Parts: sequence; structure tokens; C-alpha cells
Amino acid sequence: MNRRDFLKTTAALAALGAAAKAGKLFAAAPKASAGAAASGSGTPDMVAIKGGEPAQMFDMGIRELGGMGRFVKKGQSVVIKPNIGWDKEPEYGANTNPDLVRRVIEHCKEAGASKIYVFDTTCSPWELSYKRSGIAEAAEKAGAIVVGGDSAKDKSYLDNNYVAVDLPNAKSLKKMKMHRLIRECDVFINIPILKHHGGAHMTCCMKNLMGIVSKDTQRYFHSRGLHQCIAEVCAYRKPDLNIVDAYRVMTKRGPRGVDLSDVVIMKYQMLGTDPVALDTAAARLIKFNLNRIGHIRIGESLGVGTTKLGSLNIKRITVS
Repeated sequence: MNRRDFLKTTAALAALGAAAKAGKLFAAAPKASAGAAASGSGTPDMVAIKGGEPAQMFDMGIRELGGMGRFVKKGQSVVIKPNIGWDKEPEYGANTNPDLVRRVIEHCKEAGASKIYVFDTTCSPWELSYKRSGIAEAAEKAGAIVVGGDSAKDKSYLDNNYVAVDLPNAKSLKKMKMHRLIRECDVFINIPILKHHGGAHMTCCMKNLMGIVSKDTQRYFHSRGLHQCIAEVCAYRKPDLNIVDAYRVMTKRGPRGVDLSDVVIMKYQMLGTDPVALDTAAARLIKFNLNRIGHIRIGESLGVGTTKLGSLNIKRITVS
């Protein structure tokens, strides 16, 4: 067996194992055709879908939540926050799937949004990350305004776009610099990719909000209690809608992406308004230890959301 065949076999076995471990979340999942979502009573708190393509799963999930018109009204401005942190191709699972970003933008346009911005404070130089991830091209073609991230070499950009915010009641994050669009927009949509993270253990909804602050503030997070600061920024500006991209999942050696053998094709997506609940479900999906993801529990204590998935109405859909 050559190296390529070995990696393919390993990835396939890992995917089967991941699917088995995720059994609880999808144990009662009804099957749905590609053209219609499964029926249910009432609007769910969370929609969990498996087995489809990213744009297709989003079409089904947002319909179950009442359509994008529930979140975006005619004439409103929208900020879409994917993970565009790294100068890596989509296959590595380091950044949000560009086709998912495109489809979310299209739904916002159909709902009547006046302006749609796509933005992230990246780890790699933002021009490179935006291009190689495929997100800049997908967003622009869909009609969004792509906004650059923090660049330490461009002080005027920082001064004009990142504004100082006080959090007097916070334990660790008393001050931060946040991108002005997050404060000014009518609707804030969070589209994280689910993956392993060396420092925070897992990147998902809550951790993705580190991308709405400046690099200086991100460095402060790491020096003053990463999990506490993540929870406190979420408490300050909770997204109106969260869409978890778990199509390609980097299960180890994150967050940048080291080797394709670390990526499992899982074909999952989860949607909802509660980032704590979605992060809890995501951790269970890939069998990460919740006790190591401190920001989830802290977020619950701050009123950001709940870890008690049993108390929620979760719509589970398996694409046939």
C-alpha cells in the first residue's frame, strides 16, 4: 500500500469512527431528501444536519429555523464572520468552507439586506488568508463587501476601524479593541469551522469571536486567561445566528493545519442562536473533553447560553 492509499484508508476509518461517536446527537435523526427538510413541530432551538454538501445543508437548516427573514429584515446591514484565519486551502479544514459562506450571503440578499460585509481578524496576513481560503472570491461573487482585517503595518486602518470598548463588569477583559462593523451592524452572523485548537482545545462558535477584535486584544486574551476572555467577548456581542461548518474537521494539530491526514470528512452542519449549546454539541460530535474547553462553561455562567442540550428542541436531519 502506498502512502496515498494509506492516508485515504486512514481517513475513511477515522470518518467511520467519528460517525459512530456522534451517534447520540443523531440517534433519532429523520431522513430528508435533498430538496426538502424533515418536518417537525415548532421552530427548533438548534438544527443538526449530516450527510449533505455545505450549501445544501444550509438551505435545509435555515428553512427549519424559519428562513433567513427571521434574522435579516429588508434594509438591514449584516456582518458575516467566517473563520478566515489561515493562509491555507479549503481541504485543510483551517477556514470556513467558501461555498457555505457564499450561500449564506445569497440568503441574506434574498431577505433584503442592504449591505453584507465579510470580515475576520486573521492570523496569517489577511490578503493571503482571504485569497487562499477561497472566501474572498466566493463572497465578492455573491455580492458581499469583503473587509480587510487587522494589519500591524497599517496603523491608520487600525485607528479607523477598531474602536475601544470598555467592559467594566468583566473579570479579565476590561477593555478591548473591536472592529467597528460589529458594533454598527444590524445583524451579526457567525460561521465558524469546527476544529482542534492547541490553546483553547477547540475552535467553534465562541472561539471564532476572537476574530472580531484587534491583534493586540488577541494577544491580551492569551496573557490574561484565554477561556475567560473568549467567554467575555461573547457576552458582550452575541451573534444573532451561528452556523457551524463541520464538513471538513481538523481533529488534531490545529488550528493552522499541518497535514491532510489530520482532516476527517464528516459532512455535518449545525445552526442556532445559542453559541454555548452549539459548542457543547460540537465537542460531543468529535468527542472533545468539555472540561478542557473552559470557555463553554464560563459562557454558560455569564448567561451566553446553555450546555444542557436535553432541554432544547433539536431538529436532527440526515440527508438521504
